[in-house]
Amino acid sequence: MRSRTASLLRRVTLGWVITVAVVRASASDWPTYRADNSRSGVSPDDVPGVVSEAWVWRSRQPPRPAWQGEAKWDGWNKVFDLKARQTFDRAFHAVVSGDRVYFGSSADDKIYCLDAVTGREVWTVFTEGPVRLAPTIANGRVYVGSDDGHVYCLDAQDGHSLWNVRAAPSDRRIPGNGRLISAWPVRTSVVVADGIAYTTAGMFPSEGVHLLALDAATGAERWRQIQTDLPAQGYLLASPTRLYIPAGRDNPVVCDRATGKRIRVVDGNGGTYALLAGGDSLVFGPGKTGQLNALDEGPADQLATFQGNQMIVAGDRSYLHSDTELSALDRGRYLQLARERKAISRRQGEIQKALRKLDAAGGGDAEKAKLKSELAELGPKLDARTQSMEECLAWKIPCRWPLTLVLAGTTLAAGGQNEVAGFQASDGKVLWTRPVTGAAYGIAAAGGALFVSTDSGSIHCFRGSSQRASLNAPAPAESRTP
Repeated sequence: MRSRTASLLRRVTLGWVITVAVVRASASDWPTYRADNSRSGVSPDDVPGVVSEAWVWRSRQPPRPAWQGEAKWDGWNKVFDLKARQTFDRAFHAVVSGDRVYFGSSADDKIYCLDAVTGREVWTVFTEGPVRLAPTIANGRVYVGSDDGHVYCLDAQDGHSLWNVRAAPSDRRIPGNGRLISAWPVRTSVVVADGIAYTTAGMFPSEGVHLLALDAATGAERWRQIQTDLPAQGYLLASPTRLYIPAGRDNPVVCDRATGKRIRVVDGNGGTYALLAGGDSLVFGPGKTGQLNALDEGPADQLATFQGNQMIVAGDRSYLHSDTELSALDRGRYLQLARERKAISRRQGEIQKALRKLDAAGGGDAEKAKLKSELAELGPKLDARTQSMEECLAWKIPCRWPLTLVLAGTTLAAGGQNEVAGFQASDGKVLWTRPVTGAAYGIAAAGGALFVSTDSGSIHCFRGSSQRASLNAPAPAESRTP
């Protein structure tokens, strides 16, 4: 079942192991999709000013996405050039823990573990269906779901099974993407927090979509909730008290983490991209036209919208990534102005409603005059906030790498067609560009290295030349599936 075992590691020389241990002691992991349960896409480890390809792993078959693309246009709403809103499985998204790289494959139904230094396979494990989302690594264990309706917990060292739970209510199989899959596939990630593994099973609301919490150590079920109105597809997010469930083209669902009970469905334009920007402040999209919706912690209505595909939030600065531009924003100031603007707009609506009531009732001229005076004062205040929000832009540059964005220390890394690029986060200066095979939909940053996943089934590792020397890494190598 596994192509390699831990015995391979025991044959590595002691000197090499010591070198890696020293390097990794100060390096940060990337143990889940986009680094953490907030999907921040941020690593504290900087990327060297110049990087080169250390190795590339190539699959014999490219990923087989569940959804090939968006419709060409929305005739009912007259919206053209629609954005693809379900892009979560267009590449084998990698996660990194210590000196290992892990990912799942929708091409050959496997979970892979690679050596992070050489790119060589350490072990592989088969499932009974496509693995569409990246694993989560926690406490030396690999947690991952499959279209076969099961959640797998594997030992991260050698891949042996620790537990295997059928998240689906039965083992009924149906045709799906050229394969026999569960009628309740696991089309979201597994989130692990405080000893609990959270996941979902099901994408057909009429069949029931199951949200469940499992004991991370044993797989024992803690609770289960069923929704019958929305699917569950994309990467789950978790705050200390809530779970956020992407619903494919629909808007995310917010649930209580302790019980799984639904709190609400947020308002917006749908999509599987989502980010928690501190606490329970949610950013999600990209909607039909490439628009991100920002919801403040607590309120259900939108605080702000941004034209873009992805966002990075780091302190008081946010980086917005669109099809054609990359920009940096004074986030703290912008959001404060957005809150003030929203309050002014809300007050305008209240005054207009009150004036209509007074008109309908007749009389009340003095009260109407007072309200109209206040309304006249609010207009310039609203315009001033709008102008100040536009001035919060720190920098903006053209960008031809629109597919993904991460922040590694002080370097932004973006993926595009057959290329990745690094930018100086302080001013947007392009530091380097490097070729890759295919569209770079995924980047993981760990220990100063970048692991780039593309829609060709390739995973490219980029490091600084000094890193490769300190790791005693060989010249760039290629590894292929057996």
